[in-house]
Amino acid sequence: MTTYEAERNVESAEDELHDTGSDQPVLTEPVATPGSAAFQAKYAGRDFAAGLIAGSMAIPLTVGIAMMSEYPIKVGLATVAFACFIGWINAWFRPGNYIGCPGIAAGLAPVLAVGVATFGMENMAFAIFLTATIQAIIWQFNWQRYILVAVPVYLVEGLLAGVGLKIALKFLTFTYELPPGMEDADSFLNSARIQMILISMVGYGVFVYLFLKFKKTQPAIPYFALIAAGTILAQFVTVPMLSMEDTDLKFALPIPHFDSPFMVIAIVGFAVMLAMIDVIEQVMSNAAIEKIDPLKRKCNSNNSLLAIWIANMGASFFGGMTNLDGLAKSTTNRLAGAYTKFSVLIIGCVVTFFTFNTHALAYLPKFALAVIMIFTGWKMIEGLIHVTHHGPYAMILAILCGILVFKIGIFEGLLIAMAVHGIVHYMMYVNIEKMPGSVIVKRYLDDLKKNGGDVS
Repeated sequence: MTTYEAERNVESAEDELHDTGSDQPVLTEPVATPGSAAFQAKYAGRDFAAGLIAGSMAIPLTVGIAMMSEYPIKVGLATVAFACFIGWINAWFRPGNYIGCPGIAAGLAPVLAVGVATFGMENMAFAIFLTATIQAIIWQFNWQRYILVAVPVYLVEGLLAGVGLKIALKFLTFTYELPPGMEDADSFLNSARIQMILISMVGYGVFVYLFLKFKKTQPAIPYFALIAAGTILAQFVTVPMLSMEDTDLKFALPIPHFDSPFMVIAIVGFAVMLAMIDVIEQVMSNAAIEKIDPLKRKCNSNNSLLAIWIANMGASFFGGMTNLDGLAKSTTNRLAGAYTKFSVLIIGCVVTFFTFNTHALAYLPKFALAVIMIFTGWKMIEGLIHVTHHGPYAMILAILCGILVFKIGIFEGLLIAMAVHGIVHYMMYVNIEKMPGSVIVKRYLDDLKKNGGDVS
């Protein structure tokens, strides 16, 4: 889901902290002393229950994102589990946020898929290692504040919308896929396929209804209901089920295998793009997580980046993926009752169980997974609505970025959109304000330095 969803959920998140029968806020715990981000005994029971709920919800999302990324499902699950443990350990010393839940990001799934297709799975560990190294440099010098100024948020929304469309179309085929032997050579739309389409449509409708009904109280309910209903239905109706190879997790140095020096240049550019998108999404997610924190504790985005690059670098040694504290799972974690990162430790334990028991995922119908991922893609596209307050120019550029990302690729689409953005501003300064080029560049750098210092 989009990392800026909190902007449209701030009012509802604040309303949840008030008693419905009174104008006075519900006083849960004192706000002045936040206490440890990793564990507080008074919240242990709530955190444990929240971890079980958010961990269960994380399973189908992780499976879908791993498939979209062209990664083995077991590797995706291992990445989430490892990131959870690193996030919890980091919370003891340098907490970034208090209720954020690590996971692999849907917005980065097509990027990783492009990397797999371009460089081969054998080189992706090195790409993730490079990504972590770049993120470590960004963390060391706190450059994340400049990245946020250099890349307008509406361009990132456009990028995520393009990615969301890719995700939705990728999993659309699961909604009408038939089990082996039920295909009709003479007709595509046979009775079995019509039945499958109807099942998927009903599943999607029920999921959306439950999501709208419970998103402010228990957002995990639609996920549980869909998976449970799909599993039960599969006992009476023949539907395609999720199948996967139980791949081994292999630990090895992330050493690349290149045939051409041009491949080295390409993978460095790929890692820079991956690192920047990951950083931007994390910082924006932190801004959102801060607003839904039950105790209104402040986030430190640079500390979050510390946990991210450590987890990414560690994941590169077992062929893992990139991670961040995503808003979807973090919102579920908070609404399920989490107050500290102890819930993240429980999430890590839940995901670890399924990492080493992937055969249990064979009970998940493909149409249920498709419903979840199509909905995720739609929520990413829906983020464009919230670009409107930036004005028509921002909306046009965001839509252009989304189309370019969808048609030609994420890296190329974002670069072209940023180039268009720069050219438009340059022409406005030259033709309207009659400013020479050198002054425009200096003004941009000065604004970058000034505004970057205001970003926490």
